[in-house]
Amino acid sequence: MTAQTAAVAKSEPDLIVAREGGVGVIRLNRPKAINAVTLEMFRDIDKALDQFEPDPAIGLILLEGAGERGLCAGGDIRALYESAEVKGDLGKILWREEYILNARIANFPKPYVAFMDGIVMGGGVGLSAHGSHRVVTERTKLAMPEVGLGFFPDVGGTWLLSRSPGEIGTYFGLTGRTMNGPDAIYARFADAVVPSSKLAALREALLELRPAVSSAEVNSTIGGFATGETAGPVAGIQPQIDRWFAHERMQGIVAELQRDGSELAQSTLKTLNEKSPRGMVVALKLLRLARRSSSLQECLVREYRAALQVFASDDFREGVRAAVIDKDRSPRWSPPRIEDVTTEMVAPYFAEIGADELVFH
Repeated sequence: MTAQTAAVAKSEPDLIVAREGGVGVIRLNRPKAINAVTLEMFRDIDKALDQFEPDPAIGLILLEGAGERGLCAGGDIRALYESAEVKGDLGKILWREEYILNARIANFPKPYVAFMDGIVMGGGVGLSAHGSHRVVTERTKLAMPEVGLGFFPDVGGTWLLSRSPGEIGTYFGLTGRTMNGPDAIYARFADAVVPSSKLAALREALLELRPAVSSAEVNSTIGGFATGETAGPVAGIQPQIDRWFAHERMQGIVAELQRDGSELAQSTLKTLNEKSPRGMVVALKLLRLARRSSSLQECLVREYRAALQVFASDDFREGVRAAVIDKDRSPRWSPPRIEDVTTEMVAPYFAEIGADELVFH
């Protein structure tokens, strides 16, 4: 890279907003960080939607990520960690604006197409999986690994996971395991698998659609490039997952896995043993409450209350330290065992927070 090219690359904004044909393009543009989203990027996405929503020349929105590695690896965890370390308020501000944006995307009046190629995690799921037309590829690696950070699947993740078939969502939410493209279709996080080699052609076809395009026309255009796959490897193990994860308490899930001597059960148990006990207990309760909820907004309000408690917790800082800061992969959870997580510890995550409550526009 020449000095001039480097200067151009450096001068590019973290979010590129453009009008191409009748399409409002939103491109996450931090490829070195796999397009991890900052507070300013969330704000700029909201501003872009403010422009595109009333504009009759814009028929649909296209969300895409720069670079080859993925759409988005999530929110800027390091910045949240640094704020939590000094008892700052970034979590309170960022999650409020992010969750309101998630709800806006879910209710956006124009077709909202997300290219979920490569890595799609955490906050990236929130920007894409609430859209009306969600495209994955053979390279998609979608995950909500938050319980490994002493957190839980947020950004409306509890709503999405609770609407996956059977206990598939409970499985992905508690283990943080990765979905491939067809898994994401089966789990209802995506709508169509398009080979990555055809994304550019699909993009061109979307640009050629008229501004007054209907959702059905967008579906038909995407369908012309799709493989038709609707289920990945996880569908084949749903009977076991449904049996293991049907319990209301983490102790029940762990006991079920311990009783099952299969290799898959033992590897699942090993994965759970690496996660934050408190994070898993909170996540499971959020997932069960989400199953009985009637709207995404209801789940986001609940997630926001819990997120503020997480931000103040030792487990969040410890989880991020072990995974992102020191990278020793050896978090010291508090408490260290599921059976030590008490009702009193969990209660604050579900308490109303008065003036700080999440309110939608």
